[in-house]
Amino acid sequence: MQNERSTPGELRVAVVGFGWMGRVHTLAYRRAVEHFPGLALRPRLTAVADEVPGRAAEAAALFGFERSTTDWRTLVDAPDIEAVSITAPNFLHREIGEAFASAGKHIWIEKPVGVNAADARAVEAAAATAGVTARVGFNYRNAPAVRRAKRLIEEGAIGTPTHASFRLLGDYAADPAGAFTWRYELERAGHGVVGDLAAHAVDLIRYLLGEVVDVTASGAIFIGERRRPSAATTGHVRVETGDLIPVENEDWSASVLTLVSGAKVTLEASRVAVGHQNDYGFRIHGTRGALEWDFRRMGELLQAAGEQAQDLPMATVFTGPGDGVSAAFQPGSALSLSYDDLKVIEAEGFVQAVAGVENADGADLSDAVSAAEVLDAIAASSESGARVAVAERVAGPVR
Repeated sequence: MQNERSTPGELRVAVVGFGWMGRVHTLAYRRAVEHFPGLALRPRLTAVADEVPGRAAEAAALFGFERSTTDWRTLVDAPDIEAVSITAPNFLHREIGEAFASAGKHIWIEKPVGVNAADARAVEAAAATAGVTARVGFNYRNAPAVRRAKRLIEEGAIGTPTHASFRLLGDYAADPAGAFTWRYELERAGHGVVGDLAAHAVDLIRYLLGEVVDVTASGAIFIGERRRPSAATTGHVRVETGDLIPVENEDWSASVLTLVSGAKVTLEASRVAVGHQNDYGFRIHGTRGALEWDFRRMGELLQAAGEQAQDLPMATVFTGPGDGVSAAFQPGSALSLSYDDLKVIEAEGFVQAVAGVENADGADLSDAVSAAEVLDAIAASSESGARVAVAERVAGPVR
């Protein structure tokens, strides 16, 4: 159906799924015009959908959406909606993504784009057939320090990367009393922490170091049962009563990945790492140096570089306006960005891509599919105990 734009220069957007991430997307649309005054289109919050009674109406009243609904399907053919943020749970990504893309709506969809690579490929195919723009929520690649690391690697500042370690450790599921939700079901969430956190690590690995050839992995469930809540939940809540339900997917995963370059990478992800909250980061070693980044110190990059290789010190470099798009947020060095700022950068890239701006920033569905192929290989290796080759695919350059 032909979309209608009431005001030139506007992009009428909807948000589907209004948990925490739906709120983050909404605020990102609102802030994008403030941090990027040259934005080609101005997002207009047109509709919000969430099946939980009252949640969408509350979001509309709080954030200024023009209307709300409990049924996202009523928005698919709405002529006044041009773009949609899909921030619903994983098992809904494919159905919602295919529906809106096929209806000619541009989509900004959260990772991992379904529960497996088949889901991600289906959404990619729908978007390609309809000729719509799509961006995916791999936000950690937007951190200025990560952008700086990519530039240094491409410039040869650390020589040839030889081995690296990536970690995404969290404790959001460490409490045995944490409620049983869709996140713990294989059919609705996929392979647990693999799709939830390891997906981000795989994107960072591809973004910084290139494609993955094969994986050897192991996974484990440490909290085998959780209680089902009696009502809808937001976030990770404790439940003291209710039926105990078996947990079906991984609490922890560790992998060794071989890259096309021959470099080796270890990847560890955990949702039950007691004492570690959002402990995300990487160490990359090259023939003439090394780089290290910790998300919790987002504006810092540790760097060692020199001709001698041995006994090199690690120096802390503070990111500044010249790194990524940091200048859109802060005027000087050592003024760090936040998690929400990374999503504002995503929003800007999505809007610019919809407007047809050349070289608009952001991960796309090709990135999502390539990452999902690696995640499927990790899951298969965990089950078999064998090394598993990553499915071959013709992929574009990792921007």
